[in-house]
Amino acid sequence: MTWSASNRPHARPRTKGGVKKAMGGVLFIDEAYYLYRPENERDYGQEAIEILLQVMENQRDDLVVILAGTRTVDTFFQSNPGMSSRIAHHLDFPDYSGAELLQIADRMLTEGHYRFGEGAREAFEEYCAAASPSRTSPTPAACATRSTRMRLRQASRCCRPRPAADRDD
Repeated sequence: MTWSASNRPHARPRTKGGVKKAMGGVLFIDEAYYLYRPENERDYGQEAIEILLQVMENQRDDLVVILAGTRTVDTFFQSNPGMSSRIAHHLDFPDYSGAELLQIADRMLTEGHYRFGEGAREAFEEYCAAASPSRTSPTPAACATRSTRMRLRQASRCCRPRPAADRDD
């Protein structure tokens, strides 16, 4: 569901509709910091935030709200002091190490019946070694994207017509 819209008339009904669907359960908002983008004057995420705050205050027993995102979610909380006080628990999860990211990629490839070819593992290790406390470093999602690209490239190589000299015709 898109929480904020490109114009104000759509932001309110989309947000209210999403909240209504989640009533009696959990509203999970991934990448919550996208709701607050002060650099974008056309963004109406602030309206969505205000609706969420109102529901979190008036119907707190009917809805659990989980806001997820990177460390930049702090900027989101600073945008509206009322939001931080309505979220009871703030959990920080450590970044994955390069070795952990490589392990995730290994598992994904193995599950797809693939393996690293000559030199590929080393190149992927270099990519994963870039993992650092900054959120611009590789993440499990980035590893998934990279492994998908590797599989697509492999499929492309397998489907590419071979030159006549290489065929057994």
